[in-house]
Amino acid sequence: MSRRAVALAASVALAGCATTGPAEVRVAFDAKGVTSARASGLADRSTGRPVTADDPVRIASISKLVVALGVMRMVEAGQLDLDRDVSEVLGWRVRNPAFPDAPVTLRHLLSHQSGLIDPEEYRVPLGDPLAHVIAQPALWDAQHAPGSYFRYSNVAFPVIASVMERAGGERFDRLMQRHVLAPLKLDACFNWSTCSDAKIARHVVLYRASGEVALDDLGGKRPDCPVIAKQGCDIAAYPLGENGALFSPQGGLRASMRDLAVIGAMLIRNDGSFLKPASIAEVERVAWRFDGMNGDTTGAFYCQYGLAVTTLPTARVGCDDDLFGDGRTRIGHAGEAYGLRSGLWIDRAAGRGVAFFATATPPVSKGRTAFSVEEERLARGR
Repeated sequence: MSRRAVALAASVALAGCATTGPAEVRVAFDAKGVTSARASGLADRSTGRPVTADDPVRIASISKLVVALGVMRMVEAGQLDLDRDVSEVLGWRVRNPAFPDAPVTLRHLLSHQSGLIDPEEYRVPLGDPLAHVIAQPALWDAQHAPGSYFRYSNVAFPVIASVMERAGGERFDRLMQRHVLAPLKLDACFNWSTCSDAKIARHVVLYRASGEVALDDLGGKRPDCPVIAKQGCDIAAYPLGENGALFSPQGGLRASMRDLAVIGAMLIRNDGSFLKPASIAEVERVAWRFDGMNGDTTGAFYCQYGLAVTTLPTARVGCDDDLFGDGRTRIGHAGEAYGLRSGLWIDRAAGRGVAFFATATPPVSKGRTAFSVEEERLARGR
């Protein structure tokens, strides 16, 4: 056995010792794959099942980065254009009422510069057209035209998913399976729709800091319906492009930290086997940088953003995003939802990265930066 394999086996064995409390997993990787893994706590408190690095969890907004990879695969296939008016693809109008002549593009949506503002509830059930939601004037920034201002928008990603469906002629979850997950040989899925039964049996239940179940208490079985539906679950009759919110493109990817390490290692290698280097560069290139007035940083959290990719850290007043505390440049994405904090970050110059999550985190958790205590600790391997 190689020295690398021995070290990895030892770290995994050590990780299995801690089996109580909130679930936490951290996986480090380089261009070749996983270099270390550790896990502690319970994936399912009702059964006492310990969490492992292979267990799928709802990774929250890291899903956006993975969606961007799917978009770029379709761009390379000639199915999508980052700078085309998405209304032309959808067949329904996506416009800021205050700027009716300004087209909204995939580039605007992916970089959170579309002008869309999240409603209180941005999940849209089966049978309700997303167009009716997007048409509400209250969901648009009346002060800034598309491309001129950054505001993080979850609801932008259902629009992206709808565009993908119309252009690709296939449901979003299946498009992502075909364009991203299958080529990378990942048993991962949006809203549990395309994962194997064996993978679903390993699901991580999401708990709030109070201890109550927040999501995905599956009992080891596939959910009866993978989408939100008012009544019934006839997704076979769903009209493509009507409602890209169904499979939660903004945060609904279920993947293990070992799965995320595969994605991170691919980005580090950047060898053209999955996406052309020019496409990866397009995703990573900073499309927006905070200048003090041109965006909402969400409490100094977002200061540099590409196409669903965050760049850290930012050396300017109003930014507090040095997650790792060493000033080194990282790219990736954070996630927060249902008591979970997660991260996928790569240091391209060093050729290494990390993927992690923690459940049952306090909503008010605040570290020395705009990130939570849990994220800072896991990012630095403590």
